[in-house]
Amino acid sequence: MANSLMEGRKAQDWINLALAVCLFVSPWFIGFVTDVRPAWNAWVVGVVLAGFTLAAISAFAEWEEWVNFLLGLWLVVSPWLLGFSANVNAMWTHVIMGVLIAAASAWAVWDFRHGPHAHA
Repeated sequence: MANSLMEGRKAQDWINLALAVCLFVSPWFIGFVTDVRPAWNAWVVGVVLAGFTLAAISAFAEWEEWVNFLLGLWLVVSPWLLGFSANVNAMWTHVIMGVLIAAASAWAVWDFRHGPHAHA
């Protein structure tokens, strides 16, 4: 039973790692590489997210998932806080990626807190 919980948590971390890679390459694929603020935001958050996700994959700690959750929330609000909401491609990329990252991280935290080991 605990093994399946570990596999589930790992799956969520692998999802976040894939999302980090997608976020990092999004300025080129979505076409906002020349817009400095969203491009750098995607690159920096992508690298930071990948780092924390790799740490969670190697040795899970709940706080790493909370950091990833906050990074996801940052992506959702960053188009307005950094002033690139008029760039529709960059704005929607950040919002959608942020929601997906926050959801995967929240799922990992929920799994950790409600799994069979949480009551042991």
